Amino acid sequence: MSSVDSQQRVLSGMRPTGKLHLGHYHGVLKNWVKLQHEFECFFFVADWHALTTNYDDPSGIEQSVWDMVIDWLAAGVNPGSSTMFIQSQVPEHAELHLLLSMITPLGWLERIPTFKDQQEKLREKDLATYGFLGYPLLQSADILVYRAGKVPVGADQVSHVEITREIARRFNHIYGREPGFEEQAEGAIVKMGKKNAKLYRSLKKRYQEEGDMEALETARALLKEQQNISLGDRERLYGYIEGGGKVILPEPQPLLTPESKLPGLDGQKMSKSYNNYIGLREEPDSVAQKVRTMQTDPQRVRRTDPGEPEKCPVWGMHKIYSDADTQEWVQTGCRSAGIGCLDCKKPLIDAIVEEQRPLHERAREYEGNPDLVHSILQEGREHARDAARDTLEEVRAAMGLHYR
Repeated sequence: MSSVDSQQRVLSGMRPTGKLHLGHYHGVLKNWVKLQHEFECFFFVADWHALTTNYDDPSGIEQSVWDMVIDWLAAGVNPGSSTMFIQSQVPEHAELHLLLSMITPLGWLERIPTFKDQQEKLREKDLATYGFLGYPLLQSADILVYRAGKVPVGADQVSHVEITREIARRFNHIYGREPGFEEQAEGAIVKMGKKNAKLYRSLKKRYQEEGDMEALETARALLKEQQNISLGDRERLYGYIEGGGKVILPEPQPLLTPESKLPGLDGQKMSKSYNNYIGLREEPDSVAQKVRTMQTDPQRVRRTDPGEPEKCPVWGMHKIYSDADTQEWVQTGCRSAGIGCLDCKKPLIDAIVEEQRPLHERAREYEGNPDLVHSILQEGREHARDAARDTLEEVRAAMGLHYR
């Protein structure tokens, strides 16, 4: 696994919170379904992360795992196109977390924005634990153990990818300077042949002296094409052009995902904590009941009162589910009092129920066959462990822990 190839690998995970809702579907799962056809994707259940805040009551974790994975499968995450697994079944995550903790300054963890935010929000819990302080480092280990080059995150999670980049950079700086690094790198350049060696040196100079990012990308592509150098030499040359050492842990890049614009039933962000959600696999009658009782524009007290769609949570859902003609019908009818709130909600109910129909059908196959779900996760675990073991072998060797 070279640092160049890592740009084709994606890593993402979710805490097991049980059955998911439409906010998860539009904010995360639809993106996963798209990515699995464009990259090599690893999707994992972050059950250890669930313990960082719910260590005192883990009783619901197991059932939540199965419910959530069935939702993934129902949404179209395909085990034939991606690797799905449970975090705690790949112990290499924990080993890399431990090894990275040896080099990670305490202040790096304490400055993570979500550290103090969550302590404030969850004041009723005792979060003065190493597990809670160290969860960003465990997240870093989750990413780096697969040498994933891309991590799909929302804007509020970019800081977690940034600390991962800093930890990878620090690790490579400390352990990538193998004895005779420059001599080995220069020897690897010669192996590329005169023409490619000259081009590499030219690109290296442009990047190091002028900061030319295009030269860096061209050099990466050049190295990826080389057939007559070893994987180790390729990693040396990748680090050499950046003025560092051998790249053992590639720095990941955040893959920004559009924020889900689907509001909850009350207009706030859809969340189980707010009890304003529609489940990913909600029964049609329940969908209808929830949408019919949604809050609407408070100015429309009577059927004959004109309304303002922008002040109504129902309009927020129409922007996701309705076509241009229906949206125009809503805008005109609401403002003129030509339609009532129940009239406005009817096409929305139909659209949500229709969207969920194939999800219900796919889920039935897995709900009726739990062994199939277990086998998917078992197969995913084996594939994930193979990739993680490769990384740990190099990390152990770099840290002097490779024994005969």
